Amino acid sequence: MSRLVVVSNRCTVPRQGSAPGGLAVALNAALRQQGGVWFGWDGSVAESTRRVPQQDEVDGIHYATVPLARRDYDEYYKGYANRVLWPLFHYRIDAMQFSNAFREGYRRTNAYLARKLLQVLESGDTVWVHDYHLVPLGQELRAAGIKGRMGFFLHIPFPPYDVLRALPGHVHLLWSFAAYDLIGFQTVNDRDNFLDCVRRGTGAEVGEDGRIRWGRDSSRAAAFPISLDPADVQEMARSARDGRTVRRLEQSLHGRPLVIGIDRLDYSKGLPERFLAYEHLLDSYPETVGNVVYLQVAQPSREDVPEYNTLRLRLEALVGEINGRYAEFDWVPLRYLNKSYARPTVMKFLALARVGLVTPLRDGMNLVAKEYIAAQNPDDPGVLVLSELTGAAHELGSQLLVNPHDRDAVADAILTALRMPLDERKRRWREALDVIERNDIFHWADCFLSALDATSGR
Repeated sequence: MSRLVVVSNRCTVPRQGSAPGGLAVALNAALRQQGGVWFGWDGSVAESTRRVPQQDEVDGIHYATVPLARRDYDEYYKGYANRVLWPLFHYRIDAMQFSNAFREGYRRTNAYLARKLLQVLESGDTVWVHDYHLVPLGQELRAAGIKGRMGFFLHIPFPPYDVLRALPGHVHLLWSFAAYDLIGFQTVNDRDNFLDCVRRGTGAEVGEDGRIRWGRDSSRAAAFPISLDPADVQEMARSARDGRTVRRLEQSLHGRPLVIGIDRLDYSKGLPERFLAYEHLLDSYPETVGNVVYLQVAQPSREDVPEYNTLRLRLEALVGEINGRYAEFDWVPLRYLNKSYARPTVMKFLALARVGLVTPLRDGMNLVAKEYIAAQNPDDPGVLVLSELTGAAHELGSQLLVNPHDRDAVADAILTALRMPLDERKRRWREALDVIERNDIFHWADCFLSALDATSGR
């Protein structure tokens, strides 16, 4: 079995004995099984970058990290990754802020990261690259002579051709994928969008089975929907940690059902539309006024990107308008928290909620949807109101699926969830949890790596 090298934009070296979350759980398990290294940016911005990666070992996992220069951070990370590719891949051409400097910074920084990665690679390594920040990395490694198996997984959506073609140089970006033996997507729809873009944008030969012939090289594109470890979520939701915080929340409800949203502060999450749908619920169904509480946790994100500050100000204005219109001296309809909480605390918040609101305008998967299901009390589970424009909707069809742009439909779904009988809630929850347990995060990693191992490399 070859050594595995995981590459991601951010690589945070955990403290000894700390509990990794999300993606790190599965990747750590795979690294332990095959041996290898996790490589990426350490999160720091330095005036000068060190000659060799910083190497650490924690709990049996090897990490190799490097800083970014200020210019690279501004043009590659803040610029091309977060102001060009992120909005574009979420179908938001209007929010894309393209510049040639950003594009050059993206290319230059991927070349820099490839050079640093070459210092830790060994002959025969299997390389697994993650996400939109690093699409050209494989091409840089191939140019340096790397012949081993190389896979890529995109964690966000892939847009259709008429959206992608708005990106100057989109054909060059598509050709960058030719370096990878296996290209993974969250959903079949994302894979099909990619294959259509390759066919129309590059002229490469695309087969019905997802095979691509780029000339002398070939790749395979397939869907590998990401998940989580439900047992880990359940343990956090039922643990004693942060119990005082959760008790304070529960006591503050005074028996009212809780509607909850947990999101990063991002325009793709549809928070303004969600707030307006909740206001429509209060306006259309007077019996909910004073009798339901909506808690929205919007974790700060990319605070040095201007579009995110604009969104924060808009949300604060909406919260003020809704609470100003409906609040009473002993009840506030919408509690809005622009702050982060520890993951165990978030799982307990989810477990308390009768209704989970996950209504992005577009999302590759959205693991909060699956966390909500996994965190529920089996004897009294809540109901998830889920955007049909998320990858999670393809697996969690037993929940209440909505179009996040349809204010009336979202409001009606919240009311349906609040009124749903216990037997029906249990049936829907069990069906959703069965899917998550069958296709957990370890299954996802095993499926991708097995498929990559079946390729022949270059």
